[in-house]
Amino acid sequence: MARWCYRHRLVVLLLWVGALFGLGFAATTAGTDYANVFSLPNTDSKRAYDQMEKAFPDSSGDTDTVVWKVADGTVRDASVRSRIQPVLDEIAGMKGVGQVAGPYQGERGAAQISRDGTIAYAQITFAEQANAVPKELVQDVVDTAQSAERAGLQVELGGQAIQRVQEPPTGLAEMVGILAAALVLFLAFGSLFAMLLPIGIAVFGVGTGLFSTQLLSHTTDIPDLAPLLATLIGLGVGIDYALFIVTRHRRGLLRGLESEESAVVALNTSGRAVLFAGGTVCIALAGMLVTNLRFLDGVVIGTSLTVVFSVLAATTLLPALLGVLGTRVLSRRQRRKLAERGPEPERASGAAARWSMSVQRRPRTIAVLALAVMAVLALPVLSLHLGATDQGNDDSTTTTRQAYDLLAEGFGPGFNGPLQVVVTGGDTDALAKSIGGTPGVAAVAALPPANGVTVIQVVPTTSPQSVKTDDLIDTLRDRVIPDAGASAHVGGVTAVSKDFATITGDRLPWFVATIIGLGFLLLLIAFRSLVVPLTAALMNLIAAAASFGVLVAVFQWGWGLELLGLGKEGPINAFLPVIMLSLLFGLSMDYQVFLVSRMHEEWVHTKDNARAVRVGLAETGRVINSAALIMVCVFLAFVLSGDAGAAMAGVGLAAAVALDAFILRTALVPAAMHLLGNSNWWLPAALDKRLPHLAVEPAEEPSGDAAPAGGGASAVHGFVRDAEGEAVDGAVLTLLSKGGRQLDRVTSLADGSYIVSVPAPGTYLLSATARSYGTRAHHVIVTDEPLVHDVELLQGEVDADAVN
Repeated sequence: MARWCYRHRLVVLLLWVGALFGLGFAATTAGTDYANVFSLPNTDSKRAYDQMEKAFPDSSGDTDTVVWKVADGTVRDASVRSRIQPVLDEIAGMKGVGQVAGPYQGERGAAQISRDGTIAYAQITFAEQANAVPKELVQDVVDTAQSAERAGLQVELGGQAIQRVQEPPTGLAEMVGILAAALVLFLAFGSLFAMLLPIGIAVFGVGTGLFSTQLLSHTTDIPDLAPLLATLIGLGVGIDYALFIVTRHRRGLLRGLESEESAVVALNTSGRAVLFAGGTVCIALAGMLVTNLRFLDGVVIGTSLTVVFSVLAATTLLPALLGVLGTRVLSRRQRRKLAERGPEPERASGAAARWSMSVQRRPRTIAVLALAVMAVLALPVLSLHLGATDQGNDDSTTTTRQAYDLLAEGFGPGFNGPLQVVVTGGDTDALAKSIGGTPGVAAVAALPPANGVTVIQVVPTTSPQSVKTDDLIDTLRDRVIPDAGASAHVGGVTAVSKDFATITGDRLPWFVATIIGLGFLLLLIAFRSLVVPLTAALMNLIAAAASFGVLVAVFQWGWGLELLGLGKEGPINAFLPVIMLSLLFGLSMDYQVFLVSRMHEEWVHTKDNARAVRVGLAETGRVINSAALIMVCVFLAFVLSGDAGAAMAGVGLAAAVALDAFILRTALVPAAMHLLGNSNWWLPAALDKRLPHLAVEPAEEPSGDAAPAGGGASAVHGFVRDAEGEAVDGAVLTLLSKGGRQLDRVTSLADGSYIVSVPAPGTYLLSATARSYGTRAHHVIVTDEPLVHDVELLQGEVDADAVN
């Protein structure tokens, strides 16, 4: 497939461009129909909502609030009223505004003035729900209301429709994330074209995924949070997947492969790992369906679709673009060096190799330190409080936050989240009296009955996000309503948030068990080991605990919120654990696959666990860290999205990816694998026979030399050292056949280690040479098992007899 896409690159490119613009045109023409469906079956708040919908079928349309406060006198003063009332009348006359209920309209309006007379509010009911109200209309309402301000008179507005107009421009977070990723890619590659490739793949993957999701919103319920999260995950995985493939392709070019062959090898190795990793992400996302929350179904559709398109772009569009660019994916310096000096042997060196050696030398120390860091970061998770953020968590400079604070100041902290007790039978007056005498209740008001249903508005003394408000809801449901002998249900936004958090908490263990079980099964089949998937599952749980600890410290305790400009502390959104764990487990599995697949390849060749772990970490550590840094940049950019849920998910996922890549995958996982030794690759023989074979890496092609009958491929490996016992980095080792034909050629790593492939058992010549040293050559006899052969190089000595 890679070869076909490379050779027919213009066809592939035109097909992708046509798909992107075709889906974009169709989605733009059809528009959006996102629907936030919070269906909580078998909950008290859902029963209350159903009764309200029957009794008040026409109560549609978003209701927003205009709040004003005077510094001197009262809001009843003629000077204040003469400025506010004309503004309210003008707003009421705007097309798209249903009605305006102000405080200057009879006895009911008087309740909209605080006891001290300094704060009042008016309710504006639009003809449509918040997401359908034109932003131009909302902005006109804001401008008109705030035109009444003067010295000593403060006017603020709150509500969902108002919140939409104070959000940053659409696409700001995405652009910042892409620019940050571009910077990291340019520093990693040193080539403009190599930098643009992963970004282009991500744009195509996310674009086609979002347009498809937008079209699907007309046929199924997809929340407006879905495209935001799909963009978040799509940009991350799209850039990362292309990064892995481009890195492998560049390595092939530097080793002297032709551009087409290098692209084919890259797709047949890293491309396979990308397919496998993308599948694990989709499986982890599909785990959200286990919770049986309809709100999350649309999120699964949007994010999974974007991941699928990102994988397709990386495995079809990318080889076509590699064909268009040729060797220009290398920097000018690399192309010049390749032309002057010829191909360079593949070797891992630098910081990654040195770190890998350090982990091998001190696995216990590094494992203990890494565990200690993760444990400290996970401690805050013990005080996790699930709930819902509201406009009280907005930044203090926004009009919605100031309106929220003014209402809390004038009418009590519970005014922003009143409870609705929906009564369908029994003595309503007695129930209202009992509720009024309940501790934690500030005010009670029974509304006129409609269609046999009476709604009692209950204002708590505590804020909607307070644990005491949750306790009040339980008290009303478990004691007050049954004692009054009434048939009633407690609803309202605050009650819905509480029920949602309760259901999420109850179903979370099943959800976690499902995605960990599926991930375990996939890794078991891929790596033919019981210990590797068990280690991965444990690391995923550690990463989840630490990342949620960071979330609690930042968003619940308020550490660094002002620095990030994210408003006021509050509970963690109830839907976030499910979404974040899905994304985290999927992304963690990506890094685990890329890391362990290289270790597994080395283990198959040498059966030397220490070498397999060391080489695997040395060769993949740098690219994994680069990929993680890109994801961190993309996720943190969503702090600028203006959406509290997306900002929370962005910070949480950025912390999770950083901890997972920089501490777990490059420190704790390899340290643990060194300590576990050969047991890493243990699998009962009976289980091995029953498991299907699923190879992340392709089968190796046979060597040029035909193997003797009954013989199989093997290897020679060991260390190259000098007379003092110090490792020789960069020594070139060549394996020759009896006839003098070169069979394999490698370069020793920073720790002096090397491995050469042997086509079959027999006698061969192994020569070694390095700068400042002489050349040594030895005959080696290889059997069916890998041969350990250490080489000592001396200054200036040439072992000519052995070479001859």
